[in-house]
Amino acid sequence: MSIDVTTPDEDAAKLAALGYKQELHRGMSAFSNFAVSFSIISVLAGCITTYYLAMDGGGPMAINLGWPLCSIMVLCVAMAMGEICSVYPTSGGLYFWAGRLARTHKREWAWYTGWFNFMGEVGVTASVDYGAAVTWMAFASEVWGTEVTLKKTFALFLIFVLLHGLLNTFGVNIVKILSSVSAWWHLAGVGFIVVVLAFVPDHHQSASYVFTHTNNGLGFADGLFSTPVYAFFIGLLMAQYTLTGYDASAHMAEETHDATRQAPKGIVRSVWVSAIAGWILLIAVTAAIQNFDKERASATGLPPAQIFLDAAGRSLGLTLLVICGVAQFFCGMACVTSNSRMSYAFSRDGALPGSRIWAKVNPRTGTPTNSIWLCVTCSVALTLPALWNATAFFAVVSVAVIGLYIAYTVPIYLRRRNREFTQGDWHLGRWSAPIGWIAVAWVAFIVVMFMLPQYSPGTIGDKTFNYAPVAVVGVLLFASVMWLVTGRKHFMRDVPEGHDTRPAAELLED
Repeated sequence: MSIDVTTPDEDAAKLAALGYKQELHRGMSAFSNFAVSFSIISVLAGCITTYYLAMDGGGPMAINLGWPLCSIMVLCVAMAMGEICSVYPTSGGLYFWAGRLARTHKREWAWYTGWFNFMGEVGVTASVDYGAAVTWMAFASEVWGTEVTLKKTFALFLIFVLLHGLLNTFGVNIVKILSSVSAWWHLAGVGFIVVVLAFVPDHHQSASYVFTHTNNGLGFADGLFSTPVYAFFIGLLMAQYTLTGYDASAHMAEETHDATRQAPKGIVRSVWVSAIAGWILLIAVTAAIQNFDKERASATGLPPAQIFLDAAGRSLGLTLLVICGVAQFFCGMACVTSNSRMSYAFSRDGALPGSRIWAKVNPRTGTPTNSIWLCVTCSVALTLPALWNATAFFAVVSVAVIGLYIAYTVPIYLRRRNREFTQGDWHLGRWSAPIGWIAVAWVAFIVVMFMLPQYSPGTIGDKTFNYAPVAVVGVLLFASVMWLVTGRKHFMRDVPEGHDTRPAAELLED
């Protein structure tokens, strides 16, 4: 058990030194901080809902060798972020770091980083809750014979995201408890699934199949896109998509005791624990494949559901599916929590339209209630295309990975360029530079890679081109217009270098 070495007053004083007063309720322990990020990463959500992409892109090799490769690189990103978080433990997180670390054009760096972070978090919230709806629709299809349609899936998504908004609004203490329960649910759930898939199936795939078998189901007939190497790298999107959201520990820093130490630890712990749990899970699922048929496995909308049923039988297979579905519900709840804290802080600095509304804190609960419903509304709006075209929706929300990792890496890059940076209570010592540059190089690679086509037109999967480049350009254009219209007038202009401790939204009213 971690022991807090600062008092709430000391945490508040450190926050005041950064230019903000303590408004959010600081009642989160080190474990609770870790649990939020661990729940958002959710290997039982990301690995299960995007397993099909890795199976098509590279096959088992991309799944079980690609996972540790991505995990090591993501851990470098997380450690580099943690070192910065220790110095700037604010709910704003990434954009605030960028603004403090940039040597010139500080507000511009912070502005664009913040918009990528905000859009990426909305995308993750939307995709997680929609993925949960897909999982539970697969369950309903198997149990009650429910016809899986886009409208029914969207309706279930709507129920989930509204429940998460209500929980975060009225069940603050319940959310804290469920966040801790979620961490243990994920660990126990992975353990139970692995044990079942290890001992129940009639036979297992060989180690050679699990780790070296390749598959290319992307549908490209010739050229670079048809090569096994290209398919392998496309398959890495499963791991990279799963291992996102750990910036939540930074966004919860103003609610965490001893934030300069525990928030960075929450970031890093959530990644390495997820990396280990996810790899064990993926090996077990792949080894338990009995007869993977792409069309049959896709009939429910969730290929792992068919793997569970084939390997463990109907009753036990459905139990495994329920474990994943509950974990995904927890994950969506944590996404709304993190997303709302980031948008609260972004509004506190005058970024979002209607900032005074979104920056208000409920005096009874100590939470940004208005910001919670802003995030819910944005997630629903982003998911509307799924009423007509699910593949278009998944293509659009793939920007969540790119958007978040751009936001993750900008402050890391700026920190490497800023020689005046002073390390905080949690740091990497002499490993800071190599780990930081590895993180920057890896993200530069995946941003380019994941903007390339994922499937050939007309194949099973994404039947259209990859929308991620369009979405990234859209975020840049939107942020640029907003900067010209309002950002340059208000954003962070009224927050001094650590003197006036009032929030920016309050200063704007003066």
